[in-house]
Amino acid sequence: MALTSNDETDLLIPLFQGNAENPRFSTFLERVRRRTQADYVSLILRMGDGPHAAIVDSYAGIDLRKRARESQLQGPFDLDRYLYDSLRPGRVYSIGEMIDHDPAARADRNRRMAKLGIGDERVVRIAGGEHYSAWLLMARARDCSAADGALLSNLAPYVAIAVENLVSMDRDRLAARINAMGLERTGKGWMLLDAEARVLAADPALTEFWQRHCGAVLRPGERVLGLDLAAERRLAAAATEMAHDRLAQARPLLLREKPHVEALLMPAENTEALAAPALVALCTLPQPHSEHGPERLAEIFDLPRREAELAMALAGGHSIAEAAERMNLTLETARNYSKRLYAKLGVRGQAELVRLVYESSAVMG
Repeated sequence: MALTSNDETDLLIPLFQGNAENPRFSTFLERVRRRTQADYVSLILRMGDGPHAAIVDSYAGIDLRKRARESQLQGPFDLDRYLYDSLRPGRVYSIGEMIDHDPAARADRNRRMAKLGIGDERVVRIAGGEHYSAWLLMARARDCSAADGALLSNLAPYVAIAVENLVSMDRDRLAARINAMGLERTGKGWMLLDAEARVLAADPALTEFWQRHCGAVLRPGERVLGLDLAAERRLAAAATEMAHDRLAQARPLLLREKPHVEALLMPAENTEALAAPALVALCTLPQPHSEHGPERLAEIFDLPRREAELAMALAGGHSIAEAAERMNLTLETARNYSKRLYAKLGVRGQAELVRLVYESSAVMG
């Protein structure tokens, strides 16, 4: 039995909107439950494989997991998890079909489910992708009907699309968060400008820095405030050029003297999400070394803490004498530390030491 036009409105629209809900897919699952008069409907998503896989269970109706815990029993998926991977995607199974090879196990399982108020169940495995699997479950006190199984079967391909979209969006969100964290910890930020050098978007780190240190707000639809006239003109000229030449070479631009902010200007890729982006400005954000730098350096290179502190001081531009004074060391002690540093790290002087430090995680925020 195919889905009707009413089903498409009542079930499919909430399904495809469900990844924005909290809990996810709650409206869709509740409507399936009402449509079938089930006591419990669940969409189970497993990310990864093995014992450390993450399992997310969205449900409507009774809280079967809570009821199982209170009764010191296992819920359906927990009880039969090893069987669910063997199901053929898209086919609706009754529990009897899954364990009909073992009458004793089937009888024991039926007794367990009866204690939870469940008399019959249906499950369909959703066609999954790489590193994830999903199942749609239905359970109720009385017997499930053929119409219930037909509905699950018809919904399965649409649920597969919704789950794939959810997984892809979550991975994109995770990648975006990691990219933002990496830029922030390495002292970088970005803004996207149109051909008129107006802000289309800016990352949170640069937005906060600009407001705090440059006395201006990066607002979408407005020009970059807080620049002197010369920098503003050069930025506008670059935006105009890169809007018409996507093969233009990346170029540096000094945006501000104080605080010192440089930008590498690059042509932006066309995107339908934003209107006519022209260039990306990847900006350097002045930041002090992390307070955890010495301990990171000590751990990476197996250094005593004081030697690691001296290495960070030298990498910060201080001379041996200045570093000794900052660390309350005699000049002779600081020189001995530096000689041991050079020998342990295999560098031939302060310049190589500075390069090694800046290539390590010690300077990250």
